[in-house]
Amino acid sequence: MTPTLEQLSALVATADTGSFSAAARRLGKAQSLISTHVANLELDLGLTLFDRSARLPVLTPGGTRMVAEARSVLAQRERFLGVARHLEAHIEPRLSLAIDEFYPEHLIGGLMQGFARQFPSVEIEMHFPLLEDVGRMLNSGQADLGVICRPQPLFPALETRPIGRVPLRLVCGQTHPLAEEKSVTPDCLKQHRQLIVATRGQPGSRLAERIGADVWWVESHFVMLELVKHGVGWTLMSDHVIAASPARPSLVTLTAPALERWVALELGWHAGRGLGVAGSWLRDRFLTQPLAPPVALERG
Repeated sequence: MTPTLEQLSALVATADTGSFSAAARRLGKAQSLISTHVANLELDLGLTLFDRSARLPVLTPGGTRMVAEARSVLAQRERFLGVARHLEAHIEPRLSLAIDEFYPEHLIGGLMQGFARQFPSVEIEMHFPLLEDVGRMLNSGQADLGVICRPQPLFPALETRPIGRVPLRLVCGQTHPLAEEKSVTPDCLKQHRQLIVATRGQPGSRLAERIGADVWWVESHFVMLELVKHGVGWTLMSDHVIAASPARPSLVTLTAPALERWVALELGWHAGRGLGVAGSWLRDRFLTQPLAPPVALERG
């Protein structure tokens, strides 16, 4: 039993068009050849795929099932050929991305949807490290392309381009003493515990952000907001993370004109290794994708 791709194509075309002659026109073959392919397939399988008692062939129940299987085989063939074409065009088979959590996640879906359509055979691995960990992954080759939070002077081999800024909001829990303040000053904040996001093994990586005397270093934005929700301390957080957090109903955003902060985001890759066709395409889309306007957050 050795069905050929030509036989499977003839089967699917006949089922789709409703006749051997129409299938022949679709495939650019002689009608006799299509009929022969289907007949030989029936012999190989030991099945009757079409009822030929009427003027036009009608799929049998077994034929209906086998058409579905044939479609799957033909789709795998197209994928196989597509991968080969991409490799021939020097399109990398796999890309690893490292995206800092400060990059708005709702923008990632649209970008990657377009990538999936353009490069359906390229495998993607996505990581969401924090701060300097993105630079470390790019520098070591663990990631090909990454969104970095602020410049990375520790990694001179990286090439970077700015992609925009994300505003940070001062936020605390509803039961926190700061929640009652109309306008918060730095002196007021120093009296309460501050929560700061930090990379693994690098708790001092954001010393410039330290305002409070008492500080906790936390490796997750979302866990940090859960701690804020329970009154453990206050923090500075981006709008999109606040809006997406399950803790949002229990958070209070505060007015602090003297403490406005922005996070500068850059797109980075290793200059020595460069990017292939797919990576370059994705890099260009990241660079031209404007950061969405800040999410509207009411106080409280």
